[in-house]
Amino acid sequence: MALIVTGKTFIRELEAAGAMAAYVPLEGGAEGRYQRRVRAAGYRVLTLTARGLGDLSSYLFQVHGVRPPHLGKKTTGREGAVGYRYFLPPIATYEIETLPAESKGVVLWLMEGIILSQQELEFLAALPSMESRLKVVVELGGDRQFSWKPLKSVLAAA
Repeated sequence: MALIVTGKTFIRELEAAGAMAAYVPLEGGAEGRYQRRVRAAGYRVLTLTARGLGDLSSYLFQVHGVRPPHLGKKTTGREGAVGYRYFLPPIATYEIETLPAESKGVVLWLMEGIILSQQELEFLAALPSMESRLKVVVELGGDRQFSWKPLKSVLAAA
């Protein structure tokens, strides 16, 4: 890998495709350089792990309920003893609504995307067409150097 990575090609292709599949070195560190370049280009980067997201459309665009691990504490009353449910705001909608005026948009960067199903990857590939200020990068595996492809081309090959 080059010592100085400008990331201009990656940013240009991300803006054109909207959703990218990234293959990062397993020792880590290379993706952080590209995230920094994306931030410098005027985007806000929202980094999440794909593990435990559940329903992507609800998590990203709707108010949704979560139950944290109860750690031995249970609810009182007539409900099942499964712990309290907390309602969280939609993550992507909140980030887009609070963007500064000079910002280009939000890049949703999903780590461990290899666990996502084909249907979830298709939803992520369609997100930029539904919301123009949202771009998606999904880490789909390891490689010797940081490489990327449009997510739609990866789905077509599968």
